[in-house]
Amino acid sequence: MQQPRATLNAQRSASRRRASKASAGAAPRAGAGLQGSGPGASADAEPPAQAAGPRTVAAAVPAAVVITAPRSEPGTVAICFVAAALESVRARHLDADGLLAKVGLSPALLQVPQARVSVKHYGELWRLVALTLDDEFFGQDSRRMKAGSFAMLVHAVLGCKNLGQALDRSLRFFGLILDDIAGSLQRSGGEATVCLTERAPGRAPRIFGQEVLLMLLHGVACWLVGRRIPILRAQFGYPEPAHSAEYRLMYCTELTFGRPTTAIVFVADYLALPIVQNERSVKDFLRTAPESILVKYKNGSSLSARIRRRLRQMLPGEVPDFETLAGELNMTTATLRRRLHEEGASYQEIKDQLRRDLAIGYLSHSDRSVMDIALELGFSERSAFHRAFRKWTGASPGEFRRGLQT
Repeated sequence: MQQPRATLNAQRSASRRRASKASAGAAPRAGAGLQGSGPGASADAEPPAQAAGPRTVAAAVPAAVVITAPRSEPGTVAICFVAAALESVRARHLDADGLLAKVGLSPALLQVPQARVSVKHYGELWRLVALTLDDEFFGQDSRRMKAGSFAMLVHAVLGCKNLGQALDRSLRFFGLILDDIAGSLQRSGGEATVCLTERAPGRAPRIFGQEVLLMLLHGVACWLVGRRIPILRAQFGYPEPAHSAEYRLMYCTELTFGRPTTAIVFVADYLALPIVQNERSVKDFLRTAPESILVKYKNGSSLSARIRRRLRQMLPGEVPDFETLAGELNMTTATLRRRLHEEGASYQEIKDQLRRDLAIGYLSHSDRSVMDIALELGFSERSAFHRAFRKWTGASPGEFRRGLQT
């Protein structure tokens, strides 16, 4: 039976007061988080306003840009990316389960296809695997990318005069470090393309390796110029993977698979943007990598992302129904439904993903009770939250929390 609105509001207010007293290591309030996808998670902060046209991109960015750190948020990463990061550990007969335990994750989570982990957990595992293998490319190339290579790359591009020069230098760097994947920067008709090709023909493409390399190239490029560089479209030199839905937040909504090469395309005028980072800011960037890449520079310009940002401002509390939301966005319900469908999304999925990621953040990084979390996320009953969480992750909230601790 539903509880009276006044009682629910009072309970939620009490929940918020308890949350404000949580320790510094606790997860943020519901209003501070947003859905994320692996291996990247979407950025919470409103993306910088885009230039009116491609010829004004450089002018739209001031000579010196300070990136304000976004509010802490519990983005999540699909469990398939955890499994991919551990493949080479297992192939070398090393203790993959032990690495999971060190970062507070249970191996049992790998058996739940719909499970997700927090960006914080994934970032810690990323660093630990790289150190264990002495390979920051996770065994995805026949030559190791030894620990410290990524930091060397970042320092090497700081002295570039603009993004185009920095990307060229980055690709040459990876060409020296890696044997099996080659990259190039192409310019044509007002567009720039970062293209990846496998150097060993006839060999199965290393999907995770290409995902990691694109993430590093795009993430560093965005950081260097102090803003997200929107990806217009992306293509991949392999069949569509089971986790392709994650790509909408990692890259963009226009995706094609089974192409001769892997590539991301963006407006070429971004290549003229000046480098705004320095030796001082690079220390913070490297100290927080890879979380700083996983969270900040993913696709935040889609309609789905805009709706998620709007909803997170409203939680805890009532969220608008579909008709009300359409009116707030100055669209008809048919237009809104069509636009979301074009992005492979629905309003219910957006709401579920937002609550799912906030719940995972609370359960992973706070000691708040399950009932507190349920109320914070707008559930009137503990049982309703249990059913929803099990649908999202394959486990109850209590089972999920215990899985992090075993």
